[in-house]
Amino acid sequence: MISTKTDLKKRALLAVREYGVNLTLFRNAVSEWAGLNATDMECLRFLFLKGVATPSELARQTGITSGATTALLDRLEKAGLIERRPNPKDRRGTLITPAASAAEKAASWFESARKAQEELISSYSESELEIISGVFERFAKLWQQEREKIRRD
Repeated sequence: MISTKTDLKKRALLAVREYGVNLTLFRNAVSEWAGLNATDMECLRFLFLKGVATPSELARQTGITSGATTALLDRLEKAGLIERRPNPKDRRGTLITPAASAAEKAASWFESARKAQEELISSYSESELEIISGVFERFAKLWQQEREKIRRD
């Protein structure tokens, strides 16, 4: 069967959509297994990426109210995943950081998936990895730009 560029574009976009859906479903399953909800996990991912955040930043990032953010932080603190610290730049403020053991704990939740990813990605040649890396980097930038457009509207 000969594939045309149009067919290949459709196949690629379908694969991207399926990847996104399956990644979300996997993350939801891990969240449920870990006794957290999807918003809790989103907050943790943001904190691991950023290192420190204010409750207001977390509320904006997750799209939840300040009251819901407080409840989320209470759950994560009770689970030993975050720490609240005074904000040295604002006496009334609080900074949120991942707890010292949080990265190790969260890493254990994804150990099997990391091994499977390593095995899969190792099966590609250097030139294929260049293409794969480029595609994912460009899609990441695309989604960032699309998110910014929505926030501006």
